[in-house]
Amino acid sequence: MFTVDPKNLPVAKFHQYMLGAIGPRPIAFASTVDEDGNPNLSPFSFFNAFSANPPVLVFSPARRVRDNTTKHTYENAKVSKEVVINVVNYAMVQQMSLSSTDYPKGVSEFEKAGFTPIASEKVKPFRVKESPVQFECEVMDVIELGNEGGAGNLIICKVLLAHINEEVLDENQMIDQTKIDLVARMGGDWYCRAFGDALFEVEKPISRLGIGIDALPEHIRSSKYLSGNHLGILGNREHLPDENEISLFASREIGNALLSKHKDAASRHQKAAELIEQGEIDVALLLLLS
Repeated sequence: MFTVDPKNLPVAKFHQYMLGAIGPRPIAFASTVDEDGNPNLSPFSFFNAFSANPPVLVFSPARRVRDNTTKHTYENAKVSKEVVINVVNYAMVQQMSLSSTDYPKGVSEFEKAGFTPIASEKVKPFRVKESPVQFECEVMDVIELGNEGGAGNLIICKVLLAHINEEVLDENQMIDQTKIDLVARMGGDWYCRAFGDALFEVEKPISRLGIGIDALPEHIRSSKYLSGNHLGILGNREHLPDENEISLFASREIGNALLSKHKDAASRHQKAAELIEQGEIDVALLLLLS
């Protein structure tokens, strides 16, 4: 056995051992509002259910290991004492990952990641319409486990209301695990899908600032051929190609061939979806913008 002592390792390295060994971890897609009413949305995989009576969920927006700063979710929950915890399924995982980008305070991850905010009934934070289950919660307590980078902040939440999409229910009005298609976090960029092929990879937007789905042209955002996952991938690019890049693409052999074969918008959008699935993200974006 390879044995490691956390006292003898950098926090970041032992953190990666923990993430690689403890999983799959469910995801708390937490919606909060700040003191000015600005919405915030961010995912956390230090999360689970801890009580049914009262119904209690706990998640931890830990201090950032790299610089010991705190998350907006943690700050908002302490002030407002309210949070909505949305569960994450496969259909929204790319958009969810995009929302984990460290956007400045006041920037809405609902807009950046292309999610639909819907009003809650008992709390101020919005629910995520695309989530199959949404829990409106009041914050019972916040337990701070330390004041150094990597220290957890346990946000203990009492569920006030649960909203469940009827499409994931079975004939007994219970959640059908084959329909809800949940995902969970593993180590590194790996996720686990609770249906079919369990493992898939999603690039985390940590080292760069994605432009966001809201920065994509309207004809791309509203395309009936591009899914939320496709848009999440495109929104994770750092910039849109400029006119010179688009012209160069059209003049190259691959660009000329694609543009000649796919002359109408519908055909180009369908081909772009195929290219995104194949990992040819830049080619897909150039085709859509040409």
